[in-house]
Amino acid sequence: MKNTVLAKRYAKALFAVGKEDGAFADYAKLLNELTELYTGMPEVPDALTNPLYPEDVRLKVMESLAAALKAPPVMVNFCKLLVEKKRAAILPEIAQVYQEMLDEENNVVRGVVTSATELSPEVNAKIKATMEKLTGKQVELSNRIDPAIIGGMVAKVGDLVLDGSIKSQLAGLKESIKGRE
Repeated sequence: MKNTVLAKRYAKALFAVGKEDGAFADYAKLLNELTELYTGMPEVPDALTNPLYPEDVRLKVMESLAAALKAPPVMVNFCKLLVEKKRAAILPEIAQVYQEMLDEENNVVRGVVTSATELSPEVNAKIKATMEKLTGKQVELSNRIDPAIIGGMVAKVGDLVLDGSIKSQLAGLKESIKGRE
């Protein structure tokens, strides 16, 4: 819980600076790239958060990562601040909160469509159009395959869930049969 509060504070601060600079979308991209490095390579979190390494070494590692991503000075300073304040461990949470703020600013919602098999691009386009109509926002969908739903699909965007899976229909049928007994 505490990390979420901290992540929101850091994300809000960076977002305000990004909005002032007009580069808030670029900062989101850089945060996501840093998060990929952080979560994808186990030695990166160790190098940034391990107290056995002196702070100047951890700062140099963060500077190197930021330089490799061609980050602007504002982002380099932000990343160094995370290391100095011993907050590098919440980098993924900061990136997630920042992305949510960017999506809100751009009137975008993200959703997931779960199906038993892969969906065709035409079906994905129809689902996207329907969800955009229902939410009144631009929708970005990702697909997930889950054979456990048997057939049909489950579309979830924010709090809106459209469940047309055979699994849920069978569960509903089972409950109605139980209710009659």
